[in-house]
Amino acid sequence: MKIDTTPRDPRQRRQDVLRRLDEEIDIWVASADADGLPCLVPLWFVWHDASVWLATRTTNPTGRNLSAGRRARLALGDTRDVVLIDGDVETWGLEEVPDAAAEAFLAKTGWDPRRDSVSYAFFQVRPRAVQAWHEQRELPKRHLMKEGAWLV
Repeated sequence: MKIDTTPRDPRQRRQDVLRRLDEEIDIWVASADADGLPCLVPLWFVWHDASVWLATRTTNPTGRNLSAGRRARLALGDTRDVVLIDGDVETWGLEEVPDAAAEAFLAKTGWDPRRDSVSYAFFQVRPRAVQAWHEQRELPKRHLMKEGAWLV
């Protein structure tokens, strides 16, 4: 999108967010440990059943932070086309993860963590807040979801 294009209305932004959640494969995952030490990594994801599903090892900082803190901030895009998602996290062991979510993850990424190391888990991030904007001109009305409910 060019800097001089007309700002999108909130409904269009929501449609764009949902399209990107369906189409993009990588998402930035920000978490923090109990001392507040931040961790930021890109992970594969799938948008399934109104949640973002991630998979990573429970033994790495991101897995530990997501399990213990039960909150995450996710980001799509670059600095000129931003989507930020704040959400609550639920950890699912490989034996516990709903089959539909694991199969959706496999279909999108081509990887099935259930057939990998037992140290992997799935992390379901239920959005509580969503913001989306293209540069400064779209900062007003960037909040598309609050308290888990879409505003548009």
